[in-house]
Amino acid sequence: MSVLPDDLLRYQKFIGFMLKYWNSDLFANTASQAMDVKSDKDNSQNTYDQTPDELVEDLKNMGPTYIKMGQLLSTRPDLLPDAYLKALATLQDDVPPISYEEVHRIVEEEIGTRISKAFGSFDEEPLASASIGQVHRATLRSGKPVAVKIQRPGIKKQFLSDLDTLKELADLAVKHSTTAKKYAFDDVLTELRRILLQELDYHREAQNLITLGDNLKGFKYLIVPQPIRDYSAAKVLTMEYIEGQKITSISPLKQIEVDYSPLVDELVNAYLQQVINDGFVHADPHPGNIKFTKDDKIALIDLGMVAKFNPAIKQYILELLLAISNNNGEETARVLLSMSEVTEDANLKFFKKTITDIIMDSEHSTAKDMQTGRLLIQLNRLAAESGIHLPVEVNILGKILLNMDQIIAVLDPEFDLRDAIKRHSTKIMSDKMYEELKPENFFSSLLASKKFLEYLPDRLNTISKNLSENEFKIKIDAIDEKRVTDGFQKVANRITLGLIIAAMIIGASMLMQVPSDFTIFGYPGLAMLFFLLAAVGGIILSYIIIFRDENLNNKD
Repeated sequence: MSVLPDDLLRYQKFIGFMLKYWNSDLFANTASQAMDVKSDKDNSQNTYDQTPDELVEDLKNMGPTYIKMGQLLSTRPDLLPDAYLKALATLQDDVPPISYEEVHRIVEEEIGTRISKAFGSFDEEPLASASIGQVHRATLRSGKPVAVKIQRPGIKKQFLSDLDTLKELADLAVKHSTTAKKYAFDDVLTELRRILLQELDYHREAQNLITLGDNLKGFKYLIVPQPIRDYSAAKVLTMEYIEGQKITSISPLKQIEVDYSPLVDELVNAYLQQVINDGFVHADPHPGNIKFTKDDKIALIDLGMVAKFNPAIKQYILELLLAISNNNGEETARVLLSMSEVTEDANLKFFKKTITDIIMDSEHSTAKDMQTGRLLIQLNRLAAESGIHLPVEVNILGKILLNMDQIIAVLDPEFDLRDAIKRHSTKIMSDKMYEELKPENFFSSLLASKKFLEYLPDRLNTISKNLSENEFKIKIDAIDEKRVTDGFQKVANRITLGLIIAAMIIGASMLMQVPSDFTIFGYPGLAMLFFLLAAVGGIILSYIIIFRDENLNNKD
């Protein structure tokens, strides 16, 4: 396989980064310190070879793929301390904007018409510029203000090349490093590839905006900008423009003047509905992706990254949230273990006890303490170090709640997030139960019962017929009895043979005392014959035990 210069450069960048951080205290000590999950303040004061800001800058210098990888690592509390998770969660790329000439060309190629024909105005200066694309403000011919997101040219090829390089090195690391295998570096890369390919598909993001808008249309304080499909394509996304400010940048005076508790309560309810009920979640709700509008509403933007939860995970997460909000440590541990993959050497006793302690310690926290998201981060870290692999959805939920903590702490510092989770989760659960009891939903269960009853008599007849004719059989995949009895037979035979050899040696020694005319080497001949036979038998038995049994074990 030939290696191109670009490949060599990518290898050089990655290997240089790994040489700097692999043996660093940051990665070497974080696992052992993560075990002290009950004292986050102590952990946050630890110093490492590299600061959070230095890690962020190194990832920025390596390029857009590594920036996205850093954002993904912010959901892995088993790998990094809290200060680094926080720094990575806000990691944004600072790249030069695409020239307007390039923007002009891409837009016209993608939407198939001239900019002057599609838009009444189109600002040349971008509102924002990132590694994947940049956003320009424009107006449609009707006068409606819109935001146009344009994908950076060549970015998909660059991402895929970097990802291929990372995959080769990650597979090699997992094969030869127990640490890489323990923390599933290959799974991290697989998840990164999936996320990036989704973000690069603006058709998918447009559909995500529509889906989330439909799901949240019952919330009066929430807005989801909708796409303009006629002027959107694979590399261009035109959507409604929403003017507002970063939600955490509200002035202290306005925080005092306005009661934001109803708005906060609805925001929490909306995300719980996404997670528990819809299974379709805005997975990157950091403050930069949530705007506060002039009319005191919240706009959820940037739907490039969404998470989808299957019905089983939704049920587990509902039980988990209720257990945490009820301050029930034992139930929290039970739910986490039920939804997880537990290794043979998992320390379950330590896991259950520590979870109970963590839940009790955070019982009376409020929004300003920012404990709820951090609590899930702690549980994730504890599980990883206890040999328990939690589903990735728990990491996503932890990141969502961590961002919610930041937003709520600004809007309503005394807000009781756990109480809100308990109230809304209970309401969502009761609504789901009522929905399932509706005639149209009950009908599918009735059909399944009808099929079961239709086939039941025939199956019972078959079972009773086999029983009466003594043909009923139960197949159990258990121990191979024949192999076990054969093994015991071999042991018994060898014990018997050993006893016979021992008896021959004892008999030969007794015969040595009896005078005889028949001698061998000057000793009584009969005694020598018994001794030689016993010696040969002992050698043969030793050979069988040492060599033939060893070969059989190797074959097994």
